[in-house]
Amino acid sequence: MLTVKVRNDQETEQLANKLGQLLQAGSVLLLEGDLGAGKTTFTKGIAQALGIKRYVKSPTFTLIREYKEGRLPLYHMDVYRLEDGSGDELGLEEYFAGDGVSVVEWPQFIQDLWPTDYLLIKFTKEQQHDDWRSLLFEAHGEKSQQLVAALAQEYHHE
Repeated sequence: MLTVKVRNDQETEQLANKLGQLLQAGSVLLLEGDLGAGKTTFTKGIAQALGIKRYVKSPTFTLIREYKEGRLPLYHMDVYRLEDGSGDELGLEEYFAGDGVSVVEWPQFIQDLWPTDYLLIKFTKEQQHDDWRSLLFEAHGEKSQQLVAALAQEYHHE
């Protein structure tokens, strides 16, 4: 586990950019946090690291946005609207096991579909400062543990 504190959107994107440079095909990032906690901002940093130039916006109404022009495809999912339904028919397993990076916002609504190897990132707003966030990186599986170890090294070298 690794916890990193960020003070604004720029630092959130920079952190995500560092992680994005380490990602490989089949990486699955599950982003948990309240509305406005920085999940989509984080995804923008991932997209930058993958070389995606298109504007990244929340896929709240489309559920899945695909960005295929980068080093790896980015599959950005917002499954909040599945709160009272199931994600079975979306074929999420194919995305998770596919050729790209899957970033899932509100993953608690599809917990039964989580792969065995994933990186859970929990966003918590700091009480004293509106813009500050605490990001907890919780690795599940070997690939994700390697990601967190590499990211931790990046942060200890600064």
